[in-house]
Amino acid sequence: MSEPDRRRGLALLRRRVHVILDGGSHDHVARIVHRALISLVLLSVVSVIFESVPEYGDRYAVVFDGIEYVAVAAFTLEYILRVWCAPELAFYAHRTPTAARIAFIRSGWALIDLAAFLPFYLSFYFSSDLRVFLMLRLLRFFKFARYSPGIRTLLAVIEAERKALLAWLILLFGAVLFYSTAMHVAEHEAQPEKFGTIPDAMWWAIETVTTVGYGEVIPLTLAGKLIASFAMVTGFMLLGLPVGILATAFAEEIHRREFVVTWTMVASVPLFRGLDASGIAEIMRYLRAQSIPRGALIVRKGDPAHSMYFIAEGEVEVELAHQNVRLGEGQFFGEMAVLQKTLRSADVHATAATKLLVLDAYDLQTLTKRNPEIGDAIREVMRSRSELAPAERHGDMIEAELEESSAPEGVNEV
Repeated sequence: MSEPDRRRGLALLRRRVHVILDGGSHDHVARIVHRALISLVLLSVVSVIFESVPEYGDRYAVVFDGIEYVAVAAFTLEYILRVWCAPELAFYAHRTPTAARIAFIRSGWALIDLAAFLPFYLSFYFSSDLRVFLMLRLLRFFKFARYSPGIRTLLAVIEAERKALLAWLILLFGAVLFYSTAMHVAEHEAQPEKFGTIPDAMWWAIETVTTVGYGEVIPLTLAGKLIASFAMVTGFMLLGLPVGILATAFAEEIHRREFVVTWTMVASVPLFRGLDASGIAEIMRYLRAQSIPRGALIVRKGDPAHSMYFIAEGEVEVELAHQNVRLGEGQFFGEMAVLQKTLRSADVHATAATKLLVLDAYDLQTLTKRNPEIGDAIREVMRSRSELAPAERHGDMIEAELEESSAPEGVNEV
């Protein structure tokens, strides 16, 4: 094998490994690998927990050791492969392979991956309390964040609102400092052992402002009780701030991501591909979300057709007479119901928990009146599909369109 061929083969292999490790739910092998790693993280964490129980630790020591060895080997291999595939990440596309790998090693995700197996190797070289390494081994629990879209979204929200959260921390510290000083002035003579210094009073201020209130330190003087009352009210107000900040930012982040997904899906549909930004935005106003559990029937053969469906998440299966066709994220089906009101010609089931974006025919009619460009696009699609029309015009799912949906150019029509 020549050197160019070898390099090309390594590049293809690296790209494939990257897709498996970071490709998402659209790749079958990636789904299997991700689920295996998640299961291994969960199993190893549970193993560490039960290993701390003397009765279980002695009886199942071999099992716990075996789980630990398998987990460490898997996490070590994953880390090495992720470092190797770092040049494939979009964040480091403009860097050299070496610079990309160094940047990845220094990233937060890489540090979490490293913490998943490093304590195991450190235990061979450093003699320390085993409970310390036990705690470090539990750090691998945070690997769940890599495979959880919800946790990643929350981390992104915290990153985006870091300035507001930092301002809140400054206010919180200021309140603690103010009330501890005030309480020291009011109570230092009555309770010198508890409020004799400002640092002593800060413990009371922290537990009061955070509304914990252990009750071990309480004011005795009238001035101290008034200060404590204001501190409690201030604490309620301060603790509500980060909740409001994060809740609002989280909702905006979810809305933004759904907007991006919806915009991308609508813009990729041949029916609307020729529309400008205002036309797509108009359509998005009429789309409604629908969550479908796994195995549920979405479309029944013979029912009146009145909507088209975009698959935002999950997968569906179209049951035809001679074959079943599966459609995944970003694809759509039932669009003939929007072009002409007909009966469904096939059953469609959800093969996984699925989120659909539904566009009713009535809403599309409204859109065509408000935006003539949409009506022009519909008439153009109908003219272009005249040769694909089924012999019997009683169904909205036809073989020609199903075959077209699997074409290399990626036209997702059913």
